[in-house]
Amino acid sequence: MTTAARPVLVVAEQLDAAADMVVDQLNQRDVPVMRFDVAEFPQQLTLTGAHRPQDPDWGGTIDDGRRTARLEEVRAVYWRRPARPLIADTVPEPYATWAQNQADAAILNLLAALSGVSWLNNPHADRVAAHKPQQLVAATRCGMTVPRSLITNSLDAARSFAKELDGPLICKPILGGRLDVGGERRLMVATHRVDPADFDDSISTTAHYFQEDIPKAYEVRLIAVGGQVFGGKLITTSEAAGTDWRTDYDHIEYDTVDVPDHIATAVRRFLAYYGIAFGAFDFAVTPAGQWVFFENNPAGTWGWVENRTGLPIAAAHAEYLMGANA
Repeated sequence: MTTAARPVLVVAEQLDAAADMVVDQLNQRDVPVMRFDVAEFPQQLTLTGAHRPQDPDWGGTIDDGRRTARLEEVRAVYWRRPARPLIADTVPEPYATWAQNQADAAILNLLAALSGVSWLNNPHADRVAAHKPQQLVAATRCGMTVPRSLITNSLDAARSFAKELDGPLICKPILGGRLDVGGERRLMVATHRVDPADFDDSISTTAHYFQEDIPKAYEVRLIAVGGQVFGGKLITTSEAAGTDWRTDYDHIEYDTVDVPDHIATAVRRFLAYYGIAFGAFDFAVTPAGQWVFFENNPAGTWGWVENRTGLPIAAAHAEYLMGANA
């Protein structure tokens, strides 16, 4: 089979605009695509993998009842935040949870075992790359500037850090995600400014992640796809948006920004450090023009960056996925 006929697997939830954009770009390039959500497995999706001693590679099929892809022909996988497998309601606990874990491991680990397949991104690497404290180490080693930071549950340590900084201070989650506050209500824990005068014994109840509050001329959502980098510029016009732009989208102005060569080089080193090909990086650019790295989300959102700025990010995804094994 020719490379042009080898399929790309797009593994994402059904309502995912970024996945839609990538599929459209692959379709324009006549690249065969099989898109599915892991939630379809095992009830609507059939997976069959076979390994024989005389053949070092896995073979088999993945079939959703409409389309079939041969595992040995897959050229690339775009793994875009799929849901977990759904087990039939007829399976009681604790067997349902056990079955879900088995299905989850089977589909991910079998795909990861395929030879000659490139990923955006392999979730095994994503899990490591998403650790925020370690990101600061990697970013520093790769040549980026990072904020002074403290993780602690000690009131004394927090007060000492604030005294050392002698300036504005923010607190942010170490682990992303939202709080389930009942029913369908989910609360995002945003980055927020803190006043050391308010520090009390509640700091001891869990780990707190403090950082110096970096002055911002603007912020950048930098999207890296393989060797390409795209700078989406965010100019915030409210205090809330300036602290965490996710809390006030109505007060953001969007533009593009040229990524300095030394930042692009550092970002590529960062991706190589973790063995990933995609990242959604958040930077502040100070009034003096210094780029300061905050964090990278290896499964971060980018569709809105393309929609607001016209940057060809979906096309870069398609080029990477189709060209990785050309």
